Amino acid sequence: MSRSRAFAVGQILYALAAVAVVALAASVKTDGYVANILMQAATYAIAVFGLSIVLGLCGQINLAQAAFFALGAYAVGLGGADYHLPFWLCLLGGMALAAAAGAGLGVSTLRLGGHYLAMVTISFQQILTVVLINAIPVTHGPDGVSSIARPAGFQSGQAFLALVVAVLALSGYLVWRLADTRLGRAMRAVRDNELAAGAAGVDVFRTKLIAFALCALLGGLGGGLFAAGFSYISPDQFAFSDSIVLLTMALLGGVASPIGSAIGTILLILIPEWLRFLKSVPGLYLAIYGAAVILIVIFMPEGIWGFIRRLFASRAGAAPAAAEPFTLRPADSGASIALEVRGLTKHFGGLTAVDGVDFQVRRGGVHALIGPNGSGKTTTLNVVTGLYRASAGAIFVDGVEVTGLPPHKRNAFGLARTFQNIRLFRSMTALENVVIGAERDGNALVAAGPAALRLRAQAALDFVGLGARASETIPSFSYGHQRLIEFARALAANPTVLLLDEPAAGLNSGEKRMLHDLLDRIAAQGLTILIIDHDMTLIAGVAKHLTVLNFGKRIADGETADVLRQPDVVSAYLGVA
Repeated sequence: MSRSRAFAVGQILYALAAVAVVALAASVKTDGYVANILMQAATYAIAVFGLSIVLGLCGQINLAQAAFFALGAYAVGLGGADYHLPFWLCLLGGMALAAAAGAGLGVSTLRLGGHYLAMVTISFQQILTVVLINAIPVTHGPDGVSSIARPAGFQSGQAFLALVVAVLALSGYLVWRLADTRLGRAMRAVRDNELAAGAAGVDVFRTKLIAFALCALLGGLGGGLFAAGFSYISPDQFAFSDSIVLLTMALLGGVASPIGSAIGTILLILIPEWLRFLKSVPGLYLAIYGAAVILIVIFMPEGIWGFIRRLFASRAGAAPAAAEPFTLRPADSGASIALEVRGLTKHFGGLTAVDGVDFQVRRGGVHALIGPNGSGKTTTLNVVTGLYRASAGAIFVDGVEVTGLPPHKRNAFGLARTFQNIRLFRSMTALENVVIGAERDGNALVAAGPAALRLRAQAALDFVGLGARASETIPSFSYGHQRLIEFARALAANPTVLLLDEPAAGLNSGEKRMLHDLLDRIAAQGLTILIIDHDMTLIAGVAKHLTVLNFGKRIADGETADVLRQPDVVSAYLGVA
């Protein structure tokens, strides 16, 4: 079955299942206790879907989801009970308030990430809890907000439950679809490797900010529905411990999928109910509950849904789509110089790693940057591509200065690169890795739509000899083949200049011969290449022009054969006979 057909079938099955569940919620009579359990599970699951985005897709921690849940709940509660505003207006206002709070929190902290982000989200959660308790004239304090009205047409508990289940199904579908969109792939790339994502054209900060805002928005949506469903809210329902519970729900079921998030939510709400008969024995209930959670986490580290998917995953990938022969059409301003570096300097504290380096890379040629270990080659490449900020000097791509631009902007101007230590998105397939490269801003194919980008990515994989394995994930490839996938990702962007950081590192002699052939085929299509490598046989075979660095300074520049005979180069790099 083709990918598109399988996806269409999946959508139909999801729609049928969603309609059936909503119909059951609307028609099957339940007592008040069961209805409350279902209401709590459905509203919590919507909030947990938000964690599927920010943590599962984007890899960013959020320990304040209960705070965003509270913002949505209090917007509906106070808006309806105190100010008699329409429910739908209050719900939208709560979602907007939560999203704005999430975005504001993200703007101030997402550049830090890691444990700093965790600390800030914890602080935000605690501050909001204090405000809800002490701002009595506004929030009613510990007494909470009561008599929260439901929207017209959904006054009964069963009708409102059906509405919540419908919202749950729609939210789950949108989160599920998000993973296979350009934004979703960008989030997954950021999760797997931020450095490579930026170099491949992903705006890392913007992507993380959107993920955080969407997470908060779903938290506000769940909280607003929770408030109307139970008609009463108070600060103790939205404490830090509730954020931990929501995070545990996501991790338990499988944070990478909304299905897993729903499973984890249902289990953590139902397990205590199943163990109610043990509450008469002090401590036993909590011990069994905790042990069950620990065992699931230990033996199913990807969550319950991740374990199920791995258990039933098909080993046969879908047949790759037929692709046109791969061609490179680099942008051409008419200038003879594709990349120019003027007076480039980079300081690390008191150390000068690159000291006033100048060189020009002619359009359509292969230019090598060589030098002994520690000479500043990779640092120069990292400054050129924006991973490091230049201390002084200027960088021009096709005549346009890019010195102050971040990596994804330089990528949009035509710089694509590979890394000495391979940086691929390991949770994704080879094809998805290459699609991310093809999706860069400035590539004309982006406007042609996802199908054209997938064909471009498939053609790039065919070009490097791995087209038949497009649907395999990265860990199934050998080191040498992973290097080729990184090449394909850079080439799919149709760059102006391709920068290669020690592409022969770690390759055996046979793989180096294949690399030499690949570089010849790339150069034959007119792409400008700047290469760094220690393999002088490879350099002498492919490069027409050399720039030599030593101790961060340029010591030679010119035609390859001439430069390799210069005494300073022989002494500094090749050694003296």
